[in-house]
Amino acid sequence: MEAVLASPYPLLSVMVLRRRLPALRGLPLPAEAPVYVVDDDVMAGTAGFNVHRGLLGIGRRLPLADAAGLLGTVAASLVVVVEGLNDQVNLGAIFRNAAAFGAGAVLLSPNSADPLYRRTVRVSLGHALRVPYARLEPWPGAIGLLPAHGFVPLALTPSPQATAVQTVASELEGQKVALVVGSEGDGLSRPVLELCRPVRVPMVPGVDSLNVASATAVALHRFSRLG
Repeated sequence: MEAVLASPYPLLSVMVLRRRLPALRGLPLPAEAPVYVVDDDVMAGTAGFNVHRGLLGIGRRLPLADAAGLLGTVAASLVVVVEGLNDQVNLGAIFRNAAAFGAGAVLLSPNSADPLYRRTVRVSLGHALRVPYARLEPWPGAIGLLPAHGFVPLALTPSPQATAVQTVASELEGQKVALVVGSEGDGLSRPVLELCRPVRVPMVPGVDSLNVASATAVALHRFSRLG
């Protein structure tokens, strides 16, 4: 609930288990948002599975941001671009990683999953509600918006021909970077790879790749001000 209240999305209503009412004390709930106090059977029937911890909120979606407009307002020197990722857990983890390492936005291909799906929001610890996002269209041509706004597009790939992230991070120190990542199975498409400089996370022999969210976290740390 705190994540919703700290986000730009207006809270419309709250459903709470009777025994969890004390959890609402001190929260700055909008005066116009009704609070529905229910028993376990009503909550279970509404949520469908145990995702709520006794509290459910409904928020209003905002109009989807324009990618060019978003890039023009991002103050951070780091953004994440996602192609074809439909795993809600990985997408939620990427939003959490983006928040942790100071990325100013997440830009999604048209065929990537909805970051406001409840499982994605939960895995992201609410950061999917806080990190700005937009769709890059047409894909992949809209990747051209990145250098137009000063970002160097880097494609994260396990290819041994790609340059190690620490090497590229040293070369690009002080520059703005867009880290482009792909789906768990197929990775980045060839047209996307041709529009970006390939980078890789070095690994010991015998291990060919990392989970996409884990690889993104490693690379984000390298390119962040923290790295």
